Amino acid sequence: MYKRILVTGGAGFLGSHLCERLLDAGHDVLCVDNFFTGSRRNISKLFDYRGFELLRHDVTFPLYVEVDQIYNLACPASPIHYQFDPVQTTKTSVLGAINMLGLAKRLKVRFLQASTSEVYGDPVVHPQIEEYWGNVNPIGFRSCYDEGKRCAETLVFDYVRQHKIDAKVVRIFNTYGPRMHPADGRVVSNFIMQALTGKDITLYGDGAQTRSFCYVDDLISAMIKMMATSPGVTGPVNIGNPSEFTIRELAELIVDLTGSTSRLIYEPLPSDDPRQRQPDIRKAKEMLGWEPKVALRQGLETTIAYFDDLLRRNELPNGVAAARSL
Repeated sequence: MYKRILVTGGAGFLGSHLCERLLDAGHDVLCVDNFFTGSRRNISKLFDYRGFELLRHDVTFPLYVEVDQIYNLACPASPIHYQFDPVQTTKTSVLGAINMLGLAKRLKVRFLQASTSEVYGDPVVHPQIEEYWGNVNPIGFRSCYDEGKRCAETLVFDYVRQHKIDAKVVRIFNTYGPRMHPADGRVVSNFIMQALTGKDITLYGDGAQTRSFCYVDDLISAMIKMMATSPGVTGPVNIGNPSEFTIRELAELIVDLTGSTSRLIYEPLPSDDPRQRQPDIRKAKEMLGWEPKVALRQGLETTIAYFDDLLRRNELPNGVAAARSL
């Protein structure tokens, strides 16, 4: 059935893919973004859809629109961006959730909160299950994001209990794919850009810390399936790829796929950097009938092609200086 759907953070990496998928399904989409980390390049082709509308707006301020569903994705999600203005990051997670939940309450519409695996902190339970409360430093450099997202989850469940709204929570694990910001500081984009430009590939610690990488198309499918679950199904539900790789294995695979001559170099591990990250996705399998389909090598090939095209066209965002050397 046709809907008018609000996507906050809609010009970002995940948001732009979600907007496109919803438009392809025949819905109208109101994309809201303040363009702190979002990009008009990400949504440029979406203006070809009659049902696409863009509104420049900061979710820390109330929004008065009429929609049938709300996906709340607004928040910088990489350390380099969320640590740039940590107070604003916390405000985006907390005030943004309050404002969007208030809108859902007023309109009596379904709401989905994009949470994160960072709510688990540096986990002592592995793989991470939804019932695990996490091991989070509340006063560290990453706390603005980790605790902001934890508080956003609290707000969702309190709105469900107190105001009886229909809301969903997904906890997103490492996701990668085209439209990632080339200077977002995330491991996949860092390694690809370093490999394509012939720079040393920087690993932290001994490179033995693990991550699980989910391709963006798989992630978007899970979000849409979660939004379609019955009223009363709130979650949270882990969304990610349970296949676990060391950071060193990822670097070696990217070097192989790019044909790069880059060397692997090692630097000290940053503060509060999780040693392990792997989702338990049994709930997603049971509740959504979902599991990831795209293998890491296949997803990296598409992602590398995207970054390679940016370099060849010299279309890197402002402040990103790199020259292709391969």
